[in-house]
Amino acid sequence: MTAVDPTPAGPESARGEIANWSKGYANRHPRAALRTVGGQFVLGVRGCQYLVLDIVRGRFPFKEFVEQATFMARTAVVPTLFVTVPIAVTLSIQFGLLAGQLGATSMAGAANGLAVIRQGAPLVAAILMAAAVGSAISADLGSRTIREETAAMEVMGVSVIRRLVVPRLAASVVVAIALTGFTCFIGFLAGYAFTVMLQGGTPGSYTSTFSSFATVDDLILTLIKATIFGVIVAIVSCYKGLDAEGGASGVANSVNAAVVQSILLLMVVNVVLSQMYLILFPKASF
Repeated sequence: MTAVDPTPAGPESARGEIANWSKGYANRHPRAALRTVGGQFVLGVRGCQYLVLDIVRGRFPFKEFVEQATFMARTAVVPTLFVTVPIAVTLSIQFGLLAGQLGATSMAGAANGLAVIRQGAPLVAAILMAAAVGSAISADLGSRTIREETAAMEVMGVSVIRRLVVPRLAASVVVAIALTGFTCFIGFLAGYAFTVMLQGGTPGSYTSTFSSFATVDDLILTLIKATIFGVIVAIVSCYKGLDAEGGASGVANSVNAAVVQSILLLMVVNVVLSQMYLILFPKASF
């Protein structure tokens, strides 16, 4: 005998399938996104709160902080160097051509300084942090989560946020600031070498316009950006790692999601901070 499909056919079944798909889509995307944003916000607040309290009370895990900072610096320094040099050279080429067309070749250093210090350095350092350091943090915590090490820590009364998140948060901020300064220095040297040695620019005009237009306020803005970017990378990576599920494939998905979300947030926050700076301090913009 032929089996009969009990599922009714027709418009009602089609509407039911559409309704079920819509509910599933809402659970998979908008609601999941809201849960993720809320969870990351709570983790960020608690992480910053515990960081301050542990430092004040003398309970900060300094040894873990040093280990994580060393690991992050060792992981991100070389990729940052190899990315900063071609970006600085590309900017020097473009600004040199533009300045030559406008008859203001002496202003190439000013344009390069503004681009490297105000925008390029913090963004390059943060993206390399998200790609190299963020993926490592997410993979480490994700592996601990699927092996139920974090659950065992909670059962024993050890706070996962205090033990794992706080030292990584502090290390990420310190390394992000250090990498940003390193990127500024390398960007200046690369732009100077290319403009002066290869494009025939004047060394004095390059350095004088660089220091005149790239002010201390720009450096302060860059350091503020680096601090915020370090917090974003640490919180997103830690949350994705602690939220991993589904075995090794779940860890891989968490690493991918951490890198992508960190870079998107960094881009958005960079635009917001830059626009706020131009609105609040219009005299410092050129």
